[in-house]
Amino acid sequence: MAVCLQVVGLLLGVVSWCLQSSCTSSQVWKVRSQAESVSSSQWTFEGLWMSCAATSLGSVQCSRFKTVLGLPAHLQACRALMIISLLLGLASIVVSVLGLKCTKIGRTSDQVKDQIALSGGVMFILSGVFTLTAVSWYAARVIQDFYDPLYGGVRFELGTGLYLGWAASSLALLGGSMLCCSCRRKNSPPPVSVYYYSYYLYSFNYYYDYFNSKYYNH
Repeated sequence: MAVCLQVVGLLLGVVSWCLQSSCTSSQVWKVRSQAESVSSSQWTFEGLWMSCAATSLGSVQCSRFKTVLGLPAHLQACRALMIISLLLGLASIVVSVLGLKCTKIGRTSDQVKDQIALSGGVMFILSGVFTLTAVSWYAARVIQDFYDPLYGGVRFELGTGLYLGWAASSLALLGGSMLCCSCRRKNSPPPVSVYYYSYYLYSFNYYYDYFNSKYYNH
C-alpha cells in the first residue's frame, strides 16, 4: 500500500511540475475585458514576462516588459514565487525518486528511505503553496482592478494561465500529502530486554506469593 501511495504521489508531483512550467511561461494570465475593448476582433493579454495582442486573422504580436524595477510589486513577487516553485518541484522529484521503496540505492535502510520520501513530499507541498500564493495574489489584483470604480487603466479578466496554476498547486499538494502519508511511523515492538525483565518479574512475584502462602498456612 505504501509503495502505491509513493508512486501515485510522485506521478502527481511530476504532472504538477509540468503544469507549473506551462503556467510560468504562459502569456495569458489576464485577458483584456471585451467590455473595454473597442473591437471584438482584437484581444490583449498579459503574462509574467510579456504582453501580447492578437487579431482574428491569427497574427500575434508580443513585447517583453522592458524594465524590471518599474513593474508592479505583485508582478515581481509572482515571478519570484513561480521560479522558486519550479526549483522546489524539480528537487522534490529527484528526492522522491531516491526515497521510493521500490528503488534500491546501495545499502540504504528503509527508515532512511522513508525520511527521504518524506522530505520529497514536504518539498512538493511547499512548491504547491508557492504556486497557489502566486496565482491567487495575481488573480486578486486583477479582480480588484476590475471592480474598482476609480481605476483608470485597462480592465482585464482572469486568463487560462491562472487556472493552470491552480490545477498545478492542487496536484502538488495532493501528491506531497500522499508521499507524507506513505511514510507514517509504525509502532516498533518492545525491546527484548524489556520482555525478559517483565517475564522474570512476573515469575518472581508468582513464586514469592506461593511460598508465602505455604509458609503461613503451616
